[in-house]
Amino acid sequence: MHAATIEYGTMTMGLLGGLAVFLYGMELMTDALKIVAGDGMRNLLARLTTNRFKAVLAGGFTTAVIQSSSVTTVLAVGFVSAGLMSLQQSVGIIMGASIGTTFTAQIIAFKITKLALGIVAIGFLLKLFAKAERVRQYGLMLLGFGLLFLGMNLMKAAMGPLSSHEPFLDLMKGMDNPLLGILVGALFTGLVQSSSAATGVIIVLGSGGLLSLEGGIALVLGANIGTCITAMFAAIGKPRIALQTALIHVLFNVSGVVIWFLFIPQLASLVRSIGGDMSRQIANAHTIFNGANTLIFIGFTGAFATLVQRLVPLVPEVIPGRLRPKFLDDNLIETPAMALDRVEMELGRLGKRVRNLVRRAPSAIMTGTEEEIRAIERMDDDVDVLHKAIVSHLSKLASQSLPSKETARLNGSLTVANYLENMADVVETNLVAAGLRRTRHHVHISEGTQQALDALTDRVVWAVRRSVRSVRRNEPSAAHEVVEAKRVVTDLADEANKRLMERLGAPEEHRMDAFRVESELVESLKRIYYLAKRIARIVVEGEWPLEVHARKTKHKKSKTKKSKEPKPPKPENPAKPAKQPKAKKKQGKKGKKKKADKAQAKDTDDES
Repeated sequence: MHAATIEYGTMTMGLLGGLAVFLYGMELMTDALKIVAGDGMRNLLARLTTNRFKAVLAGGFTTAVIQSSSVTTVLAVGFVSAGLMSLQQSVGIIMGASIGTTFTAQIIAFKITKLALGIVAIGFLLKLFAKAERVRQYGLMLLGFGLLFLGMNLMKAAMGPLSSHEPFLDLMKGMDNPLLGILVGALFTGLVQSSSAATGVIIVLGSGGLLSLEGGIALVLGANIGTCITAMFAAIGKPRIALQTALIHVLFNVSGVVIWFLFIPQLASLVRSIGGDMSRQIANAHTIFNGANTLIFIGFTGAFATLVQRLVPLVPEVIPGRLRPKFLDDNLIETPAMALDRVEMELGRLGKRVRNLVRRAPSAIMTGTEEEIRAIERMDDDVDVLHKAIVSHLSKLASQSLPSKETARLNGSLTVANYLENMADVVETNLVAAGLRRTRHHVHISEGTQQALDALTDRVVWAVRRSVRSVRRNEPSAAHEVVEAKRVVTDLADEANKRLMERLGAPEEHRMDAFRVESELVESLKRIYYLAKRIARIVVEGEWPLEVHARKTKHKKSKTKKSKEPKPPKPENPAKPAKQPKAKKKQGKKGKKKKADKAQAKDTDDES
């Protein structure tokens, strides 16, 4: 009995140890793939969703590469939340993601377990000695890939004695019962949080002769339900659009299992006729199941979206207390390129609130009541909340092993967030205090002075909007316009100051108090413009790490749209306008102002 106990203990340690190595290899490979392929997969998803078939292709390819249907689903949620795709388009991506998960099973079915240690060695050497960050990530990917097969070897060796152990064989025969097999597969997948890992273990059991093909197929069907558990957990605490997307995942997978539940013997006969050993047959059954489900349901993407919208209708969310971030998602922390995309979306929201704050503040300071000025002060609270959330999210990202490109993006995002928060602080600290001083001393600002300050305010608000747009939408032309507007802003500020000086000796009560309030407004608005210009310069000077493709595309579009307007100077030759003749310089002042007016009229509130 003691020997038997030792045998069971050794077997259990071998099985659990092998499973741990297998899951660690899967995680290592997936994390490296997320970093290496994150940019490309994000762009693929964003572009290939014009119709349901392209969406399926994009979802399948993305999941096959990054080895995580959960990440693909989270990306789809983000695109829908940002208005970049419809809920119906996300259905195609989720269907494709189910097909993409079968890629791992097909790889595992190959007989390359003998090469596992060699692959581990190559991956480790690349990770240890490669200087380029991308090559090191490829090394980690190979290391994880090798550990995956090494873990399979360990599990197979540990379970070898069970092939002649009657109680265990009887237990495995119970998997031939479809209901039991599906239940066990779902629970195991929910436990390991990965349908690919669960399918790998099922293939190990099948290849060791411990499981019949019918039992393996039932477990695979259960794994497809179990992976929905991960999606539902990920949707907890998220906006209702995330819950809708997770529910689509559940409905699609459960509907597929319900359809195939009575046809497991027929599916087993089909994969036997295709040929291959038990490993390949289970992998083929997995692929056929998910592929056939997509073909069956591809015509019902609209029906899925409509049903989910009725089950979980979008209602205006009443959030007590302060504003909350909309796009930041901790589930994407391990996929830096995609997480930084969401940070930039949140920067757009932060920028919109700062712009609204700057737009409303001068009017309240000059003519508003104390309550209206206090409302401006409260608007800064929302800015503080979003800024704190963005900085906190970036600090979590910084703890990851980031490639140099993502590190540059992270630093750029942090700098932009701080500049925006500084703008709001100028309003809260300087302007609110000036406004309260005006109400306390019953100061009146003349109509002419208000008009002069309104003109300066309009240009500064325009500069804030364009600078945020240049970052949020990768538009260097917008950044150039903000930098070029320095002369216009300076002239407007000088005109306002000139009027203030002229009225300094006016025989009015509290004239000196009015002068202080008016001067504070001019100086604060100038300071806000210079902060907007700093954001724009990050883009103009190439410090904002725009993607090469996006940069070229945006340049072409902006040139096409503004062919009738003066072209902005190129970053590498910023001094070019200074070489123009003096005759054009006078006109240039009006021309620049006119150009900025056109851009202001043309611009929209789409940074959010």
